[in-house]
Amino acid sequence: RDFKVDLVADIALARAGEGCPKCRGKLSSAHGIEVGHIFKLGTFISQKLGALFIDPNGVSHPIVMGSYGIGLGRLLAAVIEYSHDDKGIIWPLSLAPYHIYLCPLYLENPQVTATAENVYADLESQGLEVLFDDRKESPGVKFNDADLFGIPIRVIISPRTLETNSAEIKRRSEKESQLLPLEGIAERLKELVRAGLSRLSNSV
Repeated sequence: RDFKVDLVADIALARAGEGCPKCRGKLSSAHGIEVGHIFKLGTFISQKLGALFIDPNGVSHPIVMGSYGIGLGRLLAAVIEYSHDDKGIIWPLSLAPYHIYLCPLYLENPQVTATAENVYADLESQGLEVLFDDRKESPGVKFNDADLFGIPIRVIISPRTLETNSAEIKRRSEKESQLLPLEGIAERLKELVRAGLSRLSNSV
């Protein structure tokens, strides 16, 4: 023999369903993604760079370096891969670029325009983040874009909803919508957003 064996171990590829030697539970297998990392680099690089610090006794030492990274781009990609349908993204409230997609229809109607602008101001005064779609596009175009963008809550104001002095509310994650009275709608939506964020924080 040209070497001495000083370490012996049982090595095997772990598979789902096998027993854990420490906790005696069953192993499970799942896909994951690196969203952050920390590496201790030590003094290997700082010595080459001459990156030094002087201690209280006046002696120079190489800096102990580390590498710290957060993969925000890959995290967002993973969220979209997990939370979407055939129409587009379904953002969770905690990561959505906006809380609310304000979607007035038939803006040539002055009452629709005025109401939408008032609702927008009220929502912003409640601290909500709102995307106001004031494009003069057809309902179909706006609805398709709303699904594609994936903003959690859609608020629709149209001549039809104004007949009952209300707005149509639709969650991106649900198929059904509901009507809410315009009076106090900003407060109601704020509570809806707050409740959604609270559920998310409690589940972590």
